[in-house]
Amino acid sequence: MADEQMTTIGKCYVCKRTFGFIPANVTTVTIDPESGLPPGMTVLGTLREPTPEATARSVEEPLCPSCLDRAKQFLELTRSPAPPFEKWHNNPDPG
Repeated sequence: MADEQMTTIGKCYVCKRTFGFIPANVTTVTIDPESGLPPGMTVLGTLREPTPEATARSVEEPLCPSCLDRAKQFLELTRSPAPPFEKWHNNPDPG
C-alpha cells in the first residue's frame, strides 16, 4: 500500500481536458495567474527577466500526455532542416 501513489484528477492547462495523473510524475508548466503566461514571457512571445513578484505568485499547472506529444511533434518539425529547393539553371535550351 505504501508503494501506491494517489491518482489525482485535474485539467490540462493547454487543452482544458480532464485527465488522471500522479502529481509527483506529471509534467507541469509554471504559470503566472495574473498574466496567464509563464513568468518572464510577454504577450508577444518574447522572453524577459521575470520579476520576483511574478515568480512568487506563479503556480505549477499540469499538462496532459496528448498535449506533450503534440509539443514534441512540433519541436521535431521545427528543428528539421528546411526542404531543399530545386536550383534554377541558366543553361539555354539546347533545342
